[in-house]
Amino acid sequence: MKFVAVTACPTGIAHTYMAAEALEQAAKAAGDEIHVETQGSAGSTPLSAEDIRTADAVVFAADVGVQDRERFAGKPTVEATVKQAINDAAGLLDQARTTAETEPAPDAAQAGPEPELATKVVAGAGIGSKLRQWLMTGVSYVIPFVAAGGLLIALSFALGGYQISDAPSVTEQFDPASLLSWAALANQIGSAAMEFLVPVLAGFIAFAMADRPAIAPGFVGGAIAVTVGAGFLGGLVAGLLAGAVVGALKQIRVPRAVAGVMPVMVLPLLGTLVTGVLMFVVIGKPIAAAMTGLTTWLNGLTGANAALLGALLGAMIAFDMGGPINKVAYTFAVGGLTTGSETALEIMAAVMAAGMTPPLALALAATVRRKLFSPAERESARPAWLLGASFITEGAIPFAASDPLRVIPSIVVGSAATGALSMTVGATLRAPHGGLFVLPLVGQPLLYLVAIAVGVAVSALAVIFAKQLGRTSAAEPVSPGTSAVPA
Repeated sequence: MKFVAVTACPTGIAHTYMAAEALEQAAKAAGDEIHVETQGSAGSTPLSAEDIRTADAVVFAADVGVQDRERFAGKPTVEATVKQAINDAAGLLDQARTTAETEPAPDAAQAGPEPELATKVVAGAGIGSKLRQWLMTGVSYVIPFVAAGGLLIALSFALGGYQISDAPSVTEQFDPASLLSWAALANQIGSAAMEFLVPVLAGFIAFAMADRPAIAPGFVGGAIAVTVGAGFLGGLVAGLLAGAVVGALKQIRVPRAVAGVMPVMVLPLLGTLVTGVLMFVVIGKPIAAAMTGLTTWLNGLTGANAALLGALLGAMIAFDMGGPINKVAYTFAVGGLTTGSETALEIMAAVMAAGMTPPLALALAATVRRKLFSPAERESARPAWLLGASFITEGAIPFAASDPLRVIPSIVVGSAATGALSMTVGATLRAPHGGLFVLPLVGQPLLYLVAIAVGVAVSALAVIFAKQLGRTSAAEPVSPGTSAVPA
């Protein structure tokens, strides 16, 4: 059979491509043909109209909803998460085969044209899933701005020191022969990029909820959140508010003569007006007060409190290796970057260090004690080194999928240790991604590496001990009258 598939995870960095590779390998093993569109952070190459037309069935392996899903209208469809595709791609293709046999694909004439923009949320999902997908859609669009702005600001500090943020505007004073001028330029470009974070977050949360007409109300609501001091939290609320307002307005029946201007004029106008009034007059100031309290609390974290927060965030990052709990911790860290506080930079450093620990620890364990791991796990250890160094926690998934009861507790303990140590030593980081490749931009880099090394050692020893314990139990001689139960 011939299939087409779309894979998409919230960040579009690792799960997206791992799911695509798993589907391609499963199709090859079964003698089927598949074409996969990866809607990742690097963009995507859309499936051709011919591939879609001739496909027997469609597989959607996505956590944030599929862009332009109207292209597949009428096709037999199977929907799953990216983790399901990674763990059981063959099963998904079997479902697609069964669906194709019971629901034949429509004629080519029935296929519709490619739309411009479509909702980012899977239709029919529960309210909890929808809320998570709305928020993750916003975060997925924010990450490139944070990466570009944060790295440029960090680079400017590396070139010109922390006082470079006080340099005069480069439009008034810029010397091409001066390193400090280039540092100031990088700082001001990065700062400009960072100013988009909250509006982009709000705009694309609203887009996920109510499509294109909600983008303008969402962006404006996010900009107002910045104006009134409501920050990242205000952006979340503004995006949800704008999406809800526009979604409600779309339910109003209007004469056909007016329907044509609703998406481009009426909905953005009314949505922006209502969202703006509510943000300025009603909810902006209370959210700003809450944001001020959160910032004060973060800045007041020291000693044991900071270590406990680092341990909690580290454990969350490792627990589901790129899943919803991981994204909550990561989003909290990225959101803190908008406050610019020293503690927020320490939280970002702790989260990234904890996210690197699981793949590195499992790669180390599979290298030093090869006999405890299966051939497939030993093969997974090779890319896990690079994935871990790149802050791609999903590199631990192959190990956790084959032995979750031993692997997951082991990596949670190690990542918690790394997060706690990183916060304790006061390591800082402005870049939201990059792993060890942004080490020159880390404050307290040597102690930061020590924190990672300790967490890697803890997780590696824990998983080796757990696997040895299981193997020993399975190998114990069986006394007469008893039965052996494999570990």
